[in-house]
Amino acid sequence: MAERGRRTHYSDMPRPLWTGAISFGLVNVPVALYPAAERHEFEFSMLDKRDLSPVGYKRVSKRTGREVKWSDVIKGYEYEKGRYVVLTDEDFKQANVKATQTIDIQAFVPTQEVPTQFYDTPYYLAPGKRGEKVYALLRETLREAGRVAVAQVVIRTTQHLAVVRPLDRALMLNTLRYPAELRDPAELSLPKAGLKGSGITAKEVDLAKRLIDDMAHHWQPEAFKDTYHEDLMRRIREKIKRGQTKEISEPKHGEAEPRRTAEVIDLAELLKKSLKSEGGAHKPAHSVPRKRKRA
Repeated sequence: MAERGRRTHYSDMPRPLWTGAISFGLVNVPVALYPAAERHEFEFSMLDKRDLSPVGYKRVSKRTGREVKWSDVIKGYEYEKGRYVVLTDEDFKQANVKATQTIDIQAFVPTQEVPTQFYDTPYYLAPGKRGEKVYALLRETLREAGRVAVAQVVIRTTQHLAVVRPLDRALMLNTLRYPAELRDPAELSLPKAGLKGSGITAKEVDLAKRLIDDMAHHWQPEAFKDTYHEDLMRRIREKIKRGQTKEISEPKHGEAEPRRTAEVIDLAELLKKSLKSEGGAHKPAHSVPRKRKRA
């Protein structure tokens, strides 16, 4: 059975999202921007539960109630109630020509100084025509210096903070979140800092360190697989085989693990049991060499 839920890989690189140049000082590097991430998600059809008829979505005029074709849809900014300024693609471009055509480098900072919570979406940068040498120069210079280029760029209609960094033979652009887009963790109810403030004992920390050490591995992302997709497809195939194509069936007894309670009676005892259970290690999809530091 063909798996409609899984998106197929691109047979070749898609069309660029953006073309322009990386600019720093008097240097310009012609580049094209390509998406670096490809999500693998299920594509479900929306159905009317009464008769399983497909449910569609329409763009409807709020004035006439009639459907509007995509070719007739334009962008407008409502500056007063019921009054709009119509914006075209040329308007977005002409608002700031340089910003829409340039990855404008503002600074070069040490790679480790950009916190992970700022990173958003990855893109690949490919050199434009006659830009291979200066592209390679920027890539190798960033690698030698151990720095990333902090820049601003407009993608579609939104300006992004971004970093440009080397990744093997490529330059990668990662959009970043602006500080104002990150919520302050102080808004959350969090345990107090330090061992004493959070009520943790030295013994519990020692046991936890041993458990972490027992599960220590080198970073090998290929060792981890999206197993939920296969599990859900197996469930779908079972329902088709049983003829359960119209009603939701209840899971068999014992099919799913019981939900674990968040209540911990004895944290130290729980850590000891974790260490005893198969050496305390959760095995990845493939065997991964690990570094052990036994107490």
